Amino acid sequence: MLAATARVADDLDVAEECVQDAYLAALDAWARDGVPHKPGAWLTATAKRRALDVLRRQKVFRSKLPLLVEPVEAEVADEPGEDAVPDDRLRLVFTCCHPALAREAQVALTLRLVCGVSTGDIARAFLVSESTMAARVTRAKKKIAAARIPYRVPEAAELPERLDAALTVIHLLYTTGHTAPSGTELVRADLVDRALHLTRMLLALMPDEPEVRGLLALLLLTDARRATRTDAEGRLLVLAEQDRSAWDRAAIEEGNGLVLGAFRTGRVGRYALQAAIGSLHAVAPSYAATDWPQVVRLYDELSKRWPSPVVALNRAVAVSMADGPAAALVEVDALARDARLAGYHYLPAIHADLLRRLDRHQEAAEAYRAALALVDNDTERAYLATRLASLTPDEGEERPARGAGGKAAR
Repeated sequence: MLAATARVADDLDVAEECVQDAYLAALDAWARDGVPHKPGAWLTATAKRRALDVLRRQKVFRSKLPLLVEPVEAEVADEPGEDAVPDDRLRLVFTCCHPALAREAQVALTLRLVCGVSTGDIARAFLVSESTMAARVTRAKKKIAAARIPYRVPEAAELPERLDAALTVIHLLYTTGHTAPSGTELVRADLVDRALHLTRMLLALMPDEPEVRGLLALLLLTDARRATRTDAEGRLLVLAEQDRSAWDRAAIEEGNGLVLGAFRTGRVGRYALQAAIGSLHAVAPSYAATDWPQVVRLYDELSKRWPSPVVALNRAVAVSMADGPAAALVEVDALARDARLAGYHYLPAIHADLLRRLDRHQEAAEAYRAALALVDNDTERAYLATRLASLTPDEGEERPARGAGGKAAR
């Protein structure tokens, strides 16, 4: 709907308003007359008609209106094979990932408009403040309007230059669903399933691209653990605590095959490398028996292709298993000076775990408190609170606020 309306309105803000108006119109018309045979076509046609009304009222593009006004049926009923991208949602992802925009703007705009991810959750994914991300999205919209960037579905020859941005969008969409940045649920299954669907469609569209194989492998190998990430009471279970016999073996087998296929091409990128790490976890008989030295080596390769403080932090976890927590603590202490991780709750959480393993319980408690101050997901918050409480009472229990103690608190 948004893509079709934006092609008529030539303005993202107007298109969004017209799509919302179409939904409001449906609430009234469908309650009165019943749901139409093709509700998607009805909504799209209504949104596009409203966009044309806006154009007429503003007396903008008057000379182009005859080109914009086409029979509704021709505009909403796509014939198979008509477009370079056959899937509606994937088509919109590629449309939003316009190379005239900066990469971060492409990804943020697509996540917001196409995937429905909130601005706050996008900001967390990029490790920036919500106000900063909101400004980026607004600037991207303004650039599209000011530069008169055509809002159209790209041709097949244009897809490769937009592929990396599309992959980034889908990966961040999955990440947002895999561990919801906020709320009461650990997993947002709708976002996870949407990301998997988009990646499968992308692989069907571009089967020879190793990074598409790598991304699908990464998602499958990660999602194979979905059912074991919480216990019957909804408490978070970290990788070391999960029941590996309950992992989805079919997904793991498919993911492993895709990893091998990606590596055989000789063009290994960041998603294939992450998938290879996931494969090592999937095939290990236990957390402790994982091939941790190989995991560290894969993270070293990943760091060359994708320098990122988050990658470095994940590598430190692997180092803690391969070489011990003291070696990893040196790396985490260095990462604590990276301003990009200032609001990233996994940094103090990992710091706390390393300190706990070194029996430095008082420092670990402080780090757990720092992580609790940053986390917004209730399931993760409960896990961190349990970890904090597991330390010695004098060090792990929350102290009452000054002046609020009294006999009851003691």
